[in-house]
Amino acid sequence: MDHPINPNATPAPFDRAADVLKFEPNPLDAIFAPKNVAVIGATETQGSVGRTILWNLISNPFGGTVFPVNPKRPSILGIKTYPSIKDVPARVDLAVIVTPAPTVPDIIGECVEAGVRGAIIISAGFKEIGQAGAELERRVMENARKGRMRIVGPNCLGVMNPLNGLNATFAAAMARPGKVAFISQSGALLTGVLDWSFRENVGFSAFVSVGSMLDVGWGDLIQYFGDDRRTEAIVMYMESIGDARAFLSAAREVAYTKPIIVIKPGRTEAAAHAAASHTGSLTGSDAVLDAAFKRVGVLRVNSIADLFYSAELLGKQPRPRGRNLTILTNAGGPGVLATDALVEGGGKLTPISDATMEKLNALLPAAWSHNNPVDILGDASPERYAKTLELTAQDPNANGLLVILTPQAMTDPTMTAEMLKPYAHIPNKPVIASWLGGTEVEAGDAILNRAGIPTFNYPDTAARMFNYMWQYAENLRLVYETPALGDALDPDRAYATQIIEQARAEGRTILNEFESKQLLAAYKIPTVETRVAQTIEQAVNAADEIGYPVVVKIYSHTITHKTDVGGVKLNLRDGNAVRDAFNAIQTSVAEKVGAEHFGGVTVQPMVKLDGYELILGSTLDPQFGPVMLFGLGGQLVEVFQDRALGLPPLNTTLARRMMERTKIYIALQGVRGRAPVDVDALAQLMVRFSELVVEQRWIREIDINPLLVSAEQMVALDARVILHDAQTKPEQLPRLAIRPYPLKYVEQWIAKDGTPLTIRPIRPEDEPAMVDYHKRISERSVYLRYLHPLALDQRVSHDRLSRIVFIDFDREMALVAEYTDPATNEKQIVGVGRLSRLYGTRDAEYSMLIVDAFHGKGLGSEFLRLLIQIGRDENLERIIAYISPENYAMQKISKKHGFKLRRDMDDPTIVEAELVL
Repeated sequence: MDHPINPNATPAPFDRAADVLKFEPNPLDAIFAPKNVAVIGATETQGSVGRTILWNLISNPFGGTVFPVNPKRPSILGIKTYPSIKDVPARVDLAVIVTPAPTVPDIIGECVEAGVRGAIIISAGFKEIGQAGAELERRVMENARKGRMRIVGPNCLGVMNPLNGLNATFAAAMARPGKVAFISQSGALLTGVLDWSFRENVGFSAFVSVGSMLDVGWGDLIQYFGDDRRTEAIVMYMESIGDARAFLSAAREVAYTKPIIVIKPGRTEAAAHAAASHTGSLTGSDAVLDAAFKRVGVLRVNSIADLFYSAELLGKQPRPRGRNLTILTNAGGPGVLATDALVEGGGKLTPISDATMEKLNALLPAAWSHNNPVDILGDASPERYAKTLELTAQDPNANGLLVILTPQAMTDPTMTAEMLKPYAHIPNKPVIASWLGGTEVEAGDAILNRAGIPTFNYPDTAARMFNYMWQYAENLRLVYETPALGDALDPDRAYATQIIEQARAEGRTILNEFESKQLLAAYKIPTVETRVAQTIEQAVNAADEIGYPVVVKIYSHTITHKTDVGGVKLNLRDGNAVRDAFNAIQTSVAEKVGAEHFGGVTVQPMVKLDGYELILGSTLDPQFGPVMLFGLGGQLVEVFQDRALGLPPLNTTLARRMMERTKIYIALQGVRGRAPVDVDALAQLMVRFSELVVEQRWIREIDINPLLVSAEQMVALDARVILHDAQTKPEQLPRLAIRPYPLKYVEQWIAKDGTPLTIRPIRPEDEPAMVDYHKRISERSVYLRYLHPLALDQRVSHDRLSRIVFIDFDREMALVAEYTDPATNEKQIVGVGRLSRLYGTRDAEYSMLIVDAFHGKGLGSEFLRLLIQIGRDENLERIIAYISPENYAMQKISKKHGFKLRRDMDDPTIVEAELVL
């Protein structure tokens, strides 16, 4: 069975009527917006954590009541205390716990009994001290789950919400209110950033210390602040990823609408441990993290300053559509510095178009630079600055603009800033500035910032920030770029499973070369013909039948790196050469590792190495599970280190982007007279390989090296596969960081009138078909589905449809009904049924919309039957729907499947349907 839907995931905010009709309370509101707070462990002791937190809560009014809990004192700081949480006379939303770690599990149990829904455990002494602390954590969560309590910590600084006045921390001061949520795994760093923020006048919508993340983790907080309309950016200091799947799921959902910016220390890789495949030695965890961030649209920066600079920049300026920057300056040196920083970070100088060049020549003095950077000279007036900015912004090649000013004798920094204000918001082209200097430029700096043009003290910093902007925009574009339709080659999954199960039955963890190639062939990955020979005569006969020249390699159940034991002989041109090769390999293996490791040889045709040797592989990352690798292959794969990493499953777009991040990709497009490789076909091959990695979960490591590609062919010349050992239980197999396509929900179904349909989960490749689908739906059906009119151009926009087809199967399940026209063989989507998880619950909402021509054929009933079954498979407790009173068909279908219907008392225009599973 696929892994259950994440109980804390939320549905995508598109294609759901309930988005505008119902607002479910968020479980984390108890922590960030409590009405009443209890401080358990409050004390009078000067300088203690318990006293500081109590003082911070009462001196920063948040609109609620604070209840100190201490059985030994009648009052603290003049406030009545209570012996335990159960003695508090009011319902408490949030408990802040400051007692010793051994007391915490029982306190959590008491809080649950008292109806407390949120807790912050400040105390240390849990898993960081060893097994005893880990057992305390287990007991804490066991008690918390009895009441669905959410917990921040343990071992944390606490939580601030500057927007409502909540300060449940032991920090020295309250953060200023702002629009950035800052989440940190380091409490010490949090206090340092807090102090820095006062000096820099930076405000926050929330200030969160997550501690050990026993319960509430990155995914929960990203989702919470993603839904918070007062938060415009989320910045994080991350030391460990925690639940990688929850993080990726939430980040992918939120990053499209709000920037998520992360700084994570530890970019240098630890020494690589010995691995049985080349891939294992290449996949460093930090590189995997970078690949994961790119996959979901998260921006990674390198310094604390960049963290907040980026948040400000992305909050004020539009995302660029490319990496071309036009630099406008009144001095050559700063422009050169900015250029170096830009190019070193992957950005490019805008090539000035002929039309723009002509206009600049007419505007500027003859001595201007006639190039980018556009040096408009030291005597540049405010009018010259403004007009030059206007002209360069109109250049279609420009994706962003950096304006640099150095205070010279003829310069007016303040008036120049005033003249640039009208250009603060150019569509799709960010404008940033660097006013160099001190007091002389302060007024101009302030004018630009108030206008929404971010300023930086140094031009190289500004250029680096632009690089972050286009990287962020590019990552987001790739997340929702519509992939090409896959090929129609269905893998032989049963045969692939048989190969693996046979090896496991024999107690083996290594597939031999022949088995490895058969496994690849089952997933339609071309392999070179390979025959097994256990004797010299069998080898000669095989070579005679294949045709010379041939390659002879060791056949072994235990050896993976054949060249290390002298196990490969190339370009053998006759039977005698084959005999000599057989004997030489047998002798070499016996001398180097032992005769028992020799099981014969394989014989293959000698393929002309006219092409490029690539590597395609997968290994396990301790945080993200299976990780794929693509790059330059061959014997020197570790030397050149030209590779890109990605998380499976892949589609053609993701495969193409992996290729583009390598140097060998340039050669694949054709160099020095060589014909280009069919990179689209290579992308399809990578997608099939990712299917193999995703579906055959007993594979621990696999690589094809080399994968020979040229304009004429793509063929796997060698492969190795390593399985999990016999002690591994099915439930211990690593979980994929991204939930794969749920094949088990694909079915063939016959409508009432005999029309055959395929019902299957939706795919990103369905976007073009979804456009056609919406064109065939009547306005009446649209109204009944969404409970309000929704124009066709809105329904079929890429921004909207991409969010509908790129779904996270941990958050929701969308099924499409596909009809194949017998006359044209064209596939059409004729209906969509969706089951979307409601955050923080085991409830889900269903909805569906069917093309009018397929009404009355039983499709709606079949959709609902399947969605109910999916709900049961995913351990949901309840399914609900919100239906128009005029939608009699949906009401009838819901009743048929056991739903109870009732009119919404708050909104009589809605019928609520509920099914308890």
